[in-house]
Amino acid sequence: MVASSSYKYQRLAHDEAELHQAGASTVLGPERTDFKGVVGASSIEKKPYFGMTGTQLNIWVTVACTTAMTLFGYDQGVFGGIIVTPDFLKLMGNPDANLQGTIVSLYDIGCFFGAISTFMFGEQLGRKKTFIVGVFIMSVGAIFQTCSYSVAQIIVARLMTGFGNGINTATAPVWQSETSKPSWRGKLVVFEMIMNIAGFSLSNWMTYGFSFVDGSLAWRFPIAFQLVFSVILFCTVPWLPESPRWLLAHGFEEEGVNVLVALEGSNASAEDEYILSQKGEILEAVRIEKETSPSWEDIIRGDTGDTGMIQRMVLGAGTQWMQQLVGINVTSYYLPLVLQNSVGLSNNLSRFLAACNSVSYLVFSFFGLALVERAGRRKLMMWGAAGQCVCYIWITTLLSKADDPVSGSKYGAGATLFFFIYYIFFGICWQGVPWLYPTEINSLSMRTKGAAIGTASNWISNYLVVQITPIGIASLGWKFYIIWIVFNFVFIPLVWLVYPETANRHLEDIDKLYRENKGMIFVFNNKEAIQVERPQKFIDADTERTNLS
Repeated sequence: MVASSSYKYQRLAHDEAELHQAGASTVLGPERTDFKGVVGASSIEKKPYFGMTGTQLNIWVTVACTTAMTLFGYDQGVFGGIIVTPDFLKLMGNPDANLQGTIVSLYDIGCFFGAISTFMFGEQLGRKKTFIVGVFIMSVGAIFQTCSYSVAQIIVARLMTGFGNGINTATAPVWQSETSKPSWRGKLVVFEMIMNIAGFSLSNWMTYGFSFVDGSLAWRFPIAFQLVFSVILFCTVPWLPESPRWLLAHGFEEEGVNVLVALEGSNASAEDEYILSQKGEILEAVRIEKETSPSWEDIIRGDTGDTGMIQRMVLGAGTQWMQQLVGINVTSYYLPLVLQNSVGLSNNLSRFLAACNSVSYLVFSFFGLALVERAGRRKLMMWGAAGQCVCYIWITTLLSKADDPVSGSKYGAGATLFFFIYYIFFGICWQGVPWLYPTEINSLSMRTKGAAIGTASNWISNYLVVQITPIGIASLGWKFYIIWIVFNFVFIPLVWLVYPETANRHLEDIDKLYRENKGMIFVFNNKEAIQVERPQKFIDADTERTNLS
């Protein structure tokens, strides 16, 4: 099946290249092309991508990727409101804390296997086709969830929805990063994660609003609303450009250059110095990877030569593990439940505060957009972990006194405040970087696989956190939050010691860093590895390569 798809893609790309040379233009319709001057030709001449180039085209790629991430955020938040909906609980047989955790967390297992699947077929299909497969599977799962009438049905449907979302979340950041200019890349991927928060906020307000509705509509409509995002994706992804890096890496040299030109803008041409420099940089990275890239058997044995492949893959996956272990999904999936069971608030007030918190979370996340290139990835992760650690210290201390019959409500209100502040730190510092980092730290040939492993790491760690949270709250009470204090504290020195800076770099700069620093693990004493500005020697190398071209 994969070979057949790849062959068809190659034939299509080859035909388009020949027709382009002959002065033909691509059109949408049964007859794809029209030669200028051919008598009797009936097709209407149209330009690729509806004539859009440069910033316009970049914006539409971003629309597709941010829609996928908005859907991801919506899915993360929607079940937090549904799991406390009376009609849903009654229909599912009033599940206990353990079964509630299973229903919610099996979605993450689906996401895990979806991400792993891109590891196996994503590189062969390309970014676009992989994306479309994920959207289709997720849409079918959303329909099944909406129509569920039993625990078994809802579990199967959530597994299917998760599988599709796992594919999307492993693909969208890679596609975005490979079609973006270096100066935009970090901001665009972080913007995607801001829209993830927007989806999360929307789901909170959706479930809060529908909590005033009687019957199954209170939870079926919020689930069905996912299909709105699917429609947007089906209407945008098919006509957008494939990743130029994927095209060049798979032998579609002319097509890859044409996409680079289209992404650069209407005044660019294949002979421009900047385009030639980009092409040369990518092809050089591809050549080196082909010569030095180990097989999976070599990777499993730990025999990876001087590429730093294992270290880089572990670092990328590590950011996703850390994102979950700082404690975000203790509250993302369960904030209404946490406010009810830990703080002692009513169902309605818990839902309302969760929805208000999501707006605060969204607003402050825009600061991350401004800081991701200016402060860099390392500082954001360290600052965030420090602030989140302090928040959980206060949450734990205040909740330990919330049972006091006289002043317990005041302590509960104080704990709620620090839940809000925690989200501010996470939104600014940790929401976007763990999704950006795996796409930057991994080599070109490993970028799809590395992003898939990173995303799979997110989902399996997400599953563990979501599965244990209701049980932990029920059995440990306020002591449960000590776990997240420890994790946040440990991550501060960990990031400082071993995580290189990837801000303001070309994707190929990281390859050079690891080739020139063989076996590098600790980076804190390597100025070129940790400085926020792009090292001057990489700039000089680009200039020299351009002059030689």
